Amino acid sequence: MAKLVVVHGFSDHVGRYYGLFPSLAGRGVAVYGYDQRGWGRSVRQPRDKGRTGPTEQVIAELASFIREQLAAAPQHAPLFVLGHSMGGGEVLTLMADASYTDSVLTKVRGWLLEAPFIGWPAGEEPSALKIFLGRLAARILPNRALVHAIPPENLSRDPEVVASLRADPLCHDTGTLEGLASLLDRTEALLRGRAVPAPCIRSLWFGHGSADLGTSYPASKAFFERLEGVEDATFKTYEGWYHQLHAEPGRDEFYKDVGDWIVARSGEANAKGAAPPAAAPAAAPAREDGAAEAADGETPGTAEQSGQDGKEAENRADSKL
Repeated sequence: MAKLVVVHGFSDHVGRYYGLFPSLAGRGVAVYGYDQRGWGRSVRQPRDKGRTGPTEQVIAELASFIREQLAAAPQHAPLFVLGHSMGGGEVLTLMADASYTDSVLTKVRGWLLEAPFIGWPAGEEPSALKIFLGRLAARILPNRALVHAIPPENLSRDPEVVASLRADPLCHDTGTLEGLASLLDRTEALLRGRAVPAPCIRSLWFGHGSADLGTSYPASKAFFERLEGVEDATFKTYEGWYHQLHAEPGRDEFYKDVGDWIVARSGEANAKGAAPPAAAPAAAPAREDGAAEAADGETPGTAEQSGQDGKEAENRADSKL
């Protein structure tokens, strides 16, 4: 029925989406994701942590992964892209880049943003001096590691999720001066309205918790309200929810919302004779090389693809390290 590319956030990886992937697979949506360069299983040695490269490289790798899934069978299935947190900011940055109009933007059926990083949460905004010095230092020592710890209790109200985040060695909270400076630049461009979706963007969905302590709910809402020219745009507020909507108490509501939105926009392609993907196979253990097989269940998964034929998805960051 449809394909979905998922882009994870800062100090995160594609193995932490709980029941989202199997929920979508059960509705005929094949899910593809990868651990971005510097995060998750793309890290082979300590010096790799957070070494994402500049924005141009981050967006180029994201665009390349999307193009691969567009070309993957079934080619007639509409493709959607979901970005969470830092990944949401990256997806919005890609959507604003006209150089990808023909190769990516016009080919994606719809875009979903889960608590995208458009602004800092209240009280966490870095000072202008800190931003200036950070950008200056990034030019001199781009690969210098810098730990930016996000308290797990700020990400979810579920105590089991919080404990899992604390114990997950793949969530290392480490960036580089170059990577963090690039993150600041992307966020500033989105916040100030210098980066906006290209005119070809047709459908856009925002979901954000009103009590988010990881990114700014007001900044996300303001960005949405400034949108012009997007004919199909939805913003849903999850009252009282924290940052990881996919890992919050009551997360089945989020899973249903995402699935409903994708399925409702997949009818045209499937009405032309597209066969829906098969349901996801049973859970399988993660492989040592960083790729993972299709997963099921409510615990943090390791799936890089759910549904379709169970084929493993390529870890884009691994292939470029």
